[in-house]
Amino acid sequence: MARKKTVEEVIIEAPIAEEPITETIEKNFMPYAMSVIVSRAIPEIDGLKPAHRKLLYTMYKMGLLGGKLTKSANVVGQTMKLNPHGDSAIYETLVRLTRGHEALLHPLVESKGNFGKQYSRDMAYAAARYTEVRLDAICQELFGDINKNTVEFVDNYDGEMQEPTLLPVAFPNILVNPNQGIAVGMASNICSFNLREVCDATIAVLKNEKADVIEYMPAPDFSMGAEIIYSEEEMRKIYETGRGSFKMRSKYSYDKSNNCIEITEIPYSTTAEVIIGRIMELVKANKLKEISDARDETGKEGFKLAIDLKRGVDPEMLMSKLFKLTPLEDSFSCNFNVLINAKPMVLGVKSIILEWIKFRMNCIKRGIKYDIEKKSERLHLLTGLKKILLDIDKAISIIRHTERDEEVVPNLMDGFGIDKVQAEYVAEIKLRNLNREYILNRTADIEKLMEELEELNRILGDDREVKKLIASQLKAISKKYGQDRKTTLISGEEITEYKETENIDDYPLTIFFTRENYLKKISAVSLRSSTTEHKLKDGDEILQTIESTNKSEMIFFSNKCTAYKMRTYDLPDAKVSTMGEYLPGILGLEDDEKILYTVVTSDYSGNMLFTFENGKMAKVALNNYETKTNRKKLIGAYGSKSPVCDIRLIQEDIDIVLMSDNNRILCLNTEKIPLKATKSTQGVQAMTLRKKGAKVVRAVSAEESGIEGAERYRTKNIPAAGGMLKKEDTQLSLI
Repeated sequence: MARKKTVEEVIIEAPIAEEPITETIEKNFMPYAMSVIVSRAIPEIDGLKPAHRKLLYTMYKMGLLGGKLTKSANVVGQTMKLNPHGDSAIYETLVRLTRGHEALLHPLVESKGNFGKQYSRDMAYAAARYTEVRLDAICQELFGDINKNTVEFVDNYDGEMQEPTLLPVAFPNILVNPNQGIAVGMASNICSFNLREVCDATIAVLKNEKADVIEYMPAPDFSMGAEIIYSEEEMRKIYETGRGSFKMRSKYSYDKSNNCIEITEIPYSTTAEVIIGRIMELVKANKLKEISDARDETGKEGFKLAIDLKRGVDPEMLMSKLFKLTPLEDSFSCNFNVLINAKPMVLGVKSIILEWIKFRMNCIKRGIKYDIEKKSERLHLLTGLKKILLDIDKAISIIRHTERDEEVVPNLMDGFGIDKVQAEYVAEIKLRNLNREYILNRTADIEKLMEELEELNRILGDDREVKKLIASQLKAISKKYGQDRKTTLISGEEITEYKETENIDDYPLTIFFTRENYLKKISAVSLRSSTTEHKLKDGDEILQTIESTNKSEMIFFSNKCTAYKMRTYDLPDAKVSTMGEYLPGILGLEDDEKILYTVVTSDYSGNMLFTFENGKMAKVALNNYETKTNRKKLIGAYGSKSPVCDIRLIQEDIDIVLMSDNNRILCLNTEKIPLKATKSTQGVQAMTLRKKGAKVVRAVSAEESGIEGAERYRTKNIPAAGGMLKKEDTQLSLI
């Protein structure tokens, strides 16, 4: 009897269906990506992500708008009916919305307990069972008229409840509170703006779409305050494109009695721990000698970082240095990516305001239509009731003489000429209310209802009236919840930029570079006073001796076609009696990587000359290696198609002698080598290698070659094969 196959064997034997990767991505990855973009990471025009909206709506349904505080764990549990994510994710969302966390200019959740702080990376928030929350008063403007069909409602994930797709926010919350999200292939980072300024700008746009919003809201405003280094040109670019960045710096004061600087406000994009950590790193690296200690003194009085100074330190000069070297000055990158009708769009500030106006007008129109419908229904019922006023006795008689219950409504319809809805309403009136006074009181509202309906229809049919209504609401919100700016603006012209080299001692020195990749920086004074010989590793020798100054830069070329950069003053002074600094350790070289040549320069003058084993030579201006930023590594520093034979810096064109391993010599002037703009250029053929497998093994200047009659090996044009090494020159140890 044949053995029965296991499930694993059946699966292995089953043919694997092949499918193009494009189809797999389209069927599996694209739906996931769209879900993250549309349903998770990117905020919509109401300024909320789905997680925020589900949480706030749950709290609204729990009666927490104006109600008493409740445990956060209770809110988290109820929110899980709308949000299928875990409780920790929901609670983290709640924490960020609270007043206690201080992340939002206008917090949406009033809180009690420890919710951590936006300015602290390590301060943990308390567990949900210990904290209490309720909706803040400003949420009245988020949920106003939500029961009047102002927004669409959809089923939740299990179809048991309904939730709003958007909230009918009465102000541009998308601009008032910051929002950050990372989706698949895109991200969003929206800074916050002052509520009062946003309302003023929106009112101006309602009146005139060509209004310049930057006049009303000149710059962002953050809950953590600090200062924005303001440039109207850059800010206008952000306002128009929705992309860009601006710099922020901390606010501080100098306490003369304690000789310390107190930081009271920091940029929104950093934390106290990051700042303290960076300062202490620089102190340990001996780059902040002016500071004796730095600590976090945040307490009940608010945020404060204290920096103790050494005696005689200028606090203004130190702060300009700290702004340069630490996150006390930081950048905020804007990316105003918003979902508009489930479609991600990067919009400028005015475009966002216009989209919000369009959304808000739709909400108000839907609310007006709802009111018209309800008032029309009420008017219809009261019109029927008014007809009863003509003959109450007749109505009572019809009801008394009707034998069957189901015939009461038809008989009233026939008796008074009213429809079924009106007849049902009349039939449901209590017997005690069938008196003239009750009916007169009810029907007195008919004229008022007709006037209201006329007014509502007039507003509904005129967009200008709807815009006036939005403007009046914005004025009320601005007056009720508006607050002064927390973030102040300073002009870039007012700032004294810290220049590192201004505070660096400059003095003459000599750089010594050895074959074993050791480097010594020895001052001229120390070199003159030294009586000992250079201490070197056994078998090591000095390859380069370069005279320079402390305010210069060093470029190290490695055998991996890479250049490493370093400021000379960052290298500690050495003595002749020491071995110096080991470059692979300082520069972080790979195991099989070594430095071949060192350049020390203060003005990046001259040209780099590269000679390759395949006989090619390349000339590149040294200023191509100059960088605006403090980059420490430049890949593609020279051509990589052939191993490099020689690297040297030349200030002007010189005669170079090339020698191949088959004893051919070529002399040429470097003026024949064209200057290239690309660092990684392969160069031009200088020496033709006729013998297969031959290579250039050495390149030296004519003076260094030791050949007195180098002219006999000179060529007029390149490439050239050169001449065979003459007998009289064989004693020269060129190889």
